[in-house]
Amino acid sequence: MNLQNVEKLEGNKAKLTVEVGADVVEKALQNAYQKQKNKINVPGFRKGKVPRAMIERMYGAGIFYEDAVNAMIPEAYADAATESGLEIVARPDIDIVQIEKGKPFIFTAEVILKPEVTLGEYKGIEVEKTAVEVTEEEVEQEVERVRNQNARMIPVEDGTIEDGDEAKIDFEGFIDGEAFEGGKGTDYPLTIGSHSFIDTFEEQLIGKKTGDEVDVNVTFPEDYNQESLQGKPALFKVTIKDVKRKELPEADDDFAQDVSEFDTMDEYKADLKKQITERKEQQAKNEKEDKILEKIVANSQMEIPDPMIDTQVQNMLQDFAQRLQAQGLNMDQYMQFTGMTADSLQEQMRPQAVKRIQTRLVLEAIAAAEKIEATDEEYEAEIEKMASMYQMEKDKLMEMIGESEKTNITSDIAVQKAVDFVVEHAKEV
Repeated sequence: MNLQNVEKLEGNKAKLTVEVGADVVEKALQNAYQKQKNKINVPGFRKGKVPRAMIERMYGAGIFYEDAVNAMIPEAYADAATESGLEIVARPDIDIVQIEKGKPFIFTAEVILKPEVTLGEYKGIEVEKTAVEVTEEEVEQEVERVRNQNARMIPVEDGTIEDGDEAKIDFEGFIDGEAFEGGKGTDYPLTIGSHSFIDTFEEQLIGKKTGDEVDVNVTFPEDYNQESLQGKPALFKVTIKDVKRKELPEADDDFAQDVSEFDTMDEYKADLKKQITERKEQQAKNEKEDKILEKIVANSQMEIPDPMIDTQVQNMLQDFAQRLQAQGLNMDQYMQFTGMTADSLQEQMRPQAVKRIQTRLVLEAIAAAEKIEATDEEYEAEIEKMASMYQMEKDKLMEMIGESEKTNITSDIAVQKAVDFVVEHAKEV
């Protein structure tokens, strides 16, 4: 297989013409036959025993073309893309030119190329100086957060439900006297004041006790994600089975010793202040970088093709789906909970996708203009970091990394160095 021709097109596009040898085509057709033969019935032959030539005579020579083409294109396109030396930034648009037994397979791939960037001013960008301060109130809030993390839940025997309590309830919902789907729960742990239930559901349980049976009247929101319930009044019959209340530990030296390496609250608070300061400094650094990069992008000129944005959105969706999966959710559940659709979620991500592309392109252009590159030492340091993250030996990881992955890693390093460069050359006012 080889790249036959590269034709530059208007609008940051190019067309690659790729040819795959007849011998490779024959092998792909034979593999397609082996894959499909058990699914084809021909009178007089046992399943899987029909000769390929007979199948092609009965059903036409093209019966195996689709499978063969799908098997050949990925590798052939990848090789051609590499051979072309073009910076391709989106999935190709494939068009079949020739597929025929005994002849080379020919297809074209129309590709989107990395847009050219005309840099504007990127040195001496003015940015407002941010002072980092940590108040005693912020330290106390952090202490309260840690106290809440270490709270015990104790049963409320005879007392009434208060805001913040956790009630275990059974409930069933009715609309016009009829139970509705999804409106029933058993032993449900509900934190009063969490607003995880609709309308005033939680507030109507305040003042009730374990063992009480309560009628709760609510109205579903007009934009509720289940259309059949939107705007409808409902009655929930609730049984309170158990009530627990947080008991916070005293903020004393014993508490400091339990939650930290320090012996006293004063030492612990001093460390908390240091942690908060470092966190706010990092946040200020990130905000400063963002403001500088926003101004540099605004000073620059580039045209981002839609397919490049579409590809970025798809990558962001995959990352988002993986983060949801880590939380025990899938995309269908997320969309059901939020009332969003796949289209509305993609539309919501699109502005961020554009911003990411613009920022990356500008930083790559700055790295090229300033001859900023990753050194061998920086590359090896990044590999060591990755090896530690994946709990692998550095040498084994390096063996697994191909040229394209190495290019991506070194490019990422250069881009980060470009960020450091523009921040270093910015002016705080």
